[in-house]
Amino acid sequence: MADDGGVRLQKVLARAGVASRRNAELLIEEGRVEVDGRVVTEFGVRVDPETAVIRVDGERIPPVSANAYLVLNKPRGVVTTMSDPEGRPCITDYVQDRPERLFHIGRLDTDTEGLLLLTNHGEFAHRLAHPSYEVSKTYVAEVEGNVKPAVLRALLDGVDLEDGPARADTVKIVSTVPGRTLVEMSLHEGRNRIVRRMFDAVGHPVKRLTRTAIGPVRRGNLHTGELRELDPKELGQLLDLVDL
Repeated sequence: MADDGGVRLQKVLARAGVASRRNAELLIEEGRVEVDGRVVTEFGVRVDPETAVIRVDGERIPPVSANAYLVLNKPRGVVTTMSDPEGRPCITDYVQDRPERLFHIGRLDTDTEGLLLLTNHGEFAHRLAHPSYEVSKTYVAEVEGNVKPAVLRALLDGVDLEDGPARADTVKIVSTVPGRTLVEMSLHEGRNRIVRRMFDAVGHPVKRLTRTAIGPVRRGNLHTGELRELDPKELGQLLDLVDL
C-alpha cells in the first residue's frame, strides 16, 4: 500500500484496462482484488502503481511501467544479435522503428525460427534467462526418421550430452510421414543448441526447428517476422514466474 501520494486502486485498475472505474469499484466491493497479498474491500486505498502487486480473481495485473516487453517471431536465417559485422539479417531489422533501446532475452540459433522476447527491463531479462526460474520453452522439431515410443521415453528420462544430461518435460509426436516425424517438446533447458543435440543423441537429427512458446507466451497467429507487445495476462504471468 502507498501513502497519500499514491493512486486510488480503482483508478489503477481502470488505467490497466481491467474495468471501468465504476466496475473496478464493484470488483473491490466483491473482494476480488488483492494488493500485495491482501484482499482489499475499501474504496479509498491508494497504491504505488509501479511497485504494487495487484491481482484480480488471482490474475496478476502488470504494474504501470515505461518498460517495453515484446515478442518477435524470428525468421529462420536471422542472427540473434542486435547488430552483425558481417551484414547478415539481425534482430534490429525488426525493431528499428521502436524508440526504446531493446535487447533480446536468450538466443535462438540462426537456423531456428520462432519466439524471442525483447525488452529494455534489465532485471526482468536477467531473471527470465536464468535457469533457476525454470521458465518452460516449447519447440516443434521436424526430425529425420520415424520416431518410436522408446525414443520419446528416452527424451523424458534424459539423454547424456557432452556437457551433462538433459531431459524433456513433455514430448509428443505431432505427425509422421515416411522418413520424417514432427515432434513437440517442452523443456526448461537453455543450453546452446540443446534441442538439436538431444535429438542427435537419440538418432533423429533435426531438419527444422521452431520455438512455439515461452512460458505462457504462445505463437498463436503471430506470423514469421512479426512483432507484438506482450498482453497484460502474459506479462503478469511472466512477472510471477520470475518473482518480480
